[in-house]
Amino acid sequence: MEEQALQTKEIMDVCLLAGKIMLQSGGETYRVEDTMTRIAASFGLKQTHSYVTPTGIIFSAEGTGPTRTKLIRISERSTDLKKVDLVNSISRGISNGEIDLQEAAERLNEIHSMDLTFPFRIQVVAASLASGCFMIMFNGTWNDFLPAMLTGGAGFLSYVYFHRFVPVKFFSEFLASFIIGLMSFFFVKMGFGHQLDKIIIGSVMTLVPGLLVTNAIRDLMAGHLVAGLSKGAEAFLTAFAIGAGIAAVVSFL
Repeated sequence: MEEQALQTKEIMDVCLLAGKIMLQSGGETYRVEDTMTRIAASFGLKQTHSYVTPTGIIFSAEGTGPTRTKLIRISERSTDLKKVDLVNSISRGISNGEIDLQEAAERLNEIHSMDLTFPFRIQVVAASLASGCFMIMFNGTWNDFLPAMLTGGAGFLSYVYFHRFVPVKFFSEFLASFIIGLMSFFFVKMGFGHQLDKIIIGSVMTLVPGLLVTNAIRDLMAGHLVAGLSKGAEAFLTAFAIGAGIAAVVSFL
């Protein structure tokens, strides 16, 4: 009985670690629940229940002994779809009988400790190029490509640094969009830029929560109303912070 209880605990730990990695990396809540259920069933736990929100995971397992329930808190979330894909690959390997419990735990811990993000300078360059391309996509002119690049890169850079000192997304996004508005207005005023609205629109696109909006809609369609509404509210606050920062510049200048 004790050996079975220990094995149940190990299986639950693996399921929770897989769910934690996926949720922290931008996975949808219904995908997290489905992955955890499949892993548990593959290791012999048929009666499991999970409840996932953007800030926590509750997972319980019923067996021959008493029902076990565990809760983990999710305090930090980012976007790293590579980790989501790696966890999905491990889940498929477990379902096919190719990965045992010990190997799954080792590989998941390895993924959890990985830092798969690009170097910061590459992220800034990518944000700059994306800002210029978005500006062209919104019918801007090539004369404004460089101003949009500089403004978007500075906005992304300021967002990252403000978020390190003030760990509240709303304020860092507001300040970053405020800087974008100031720089765009300055470039147009100096004659370096021409279309103020196009430069601003292209520059703020790197701050727009596109994945968050997509996941919110997908969770709502899957019936996860609490998770979908909470993600939608987070996306709304981000959009409001961006709009408020630009509006503050336009109002005073």
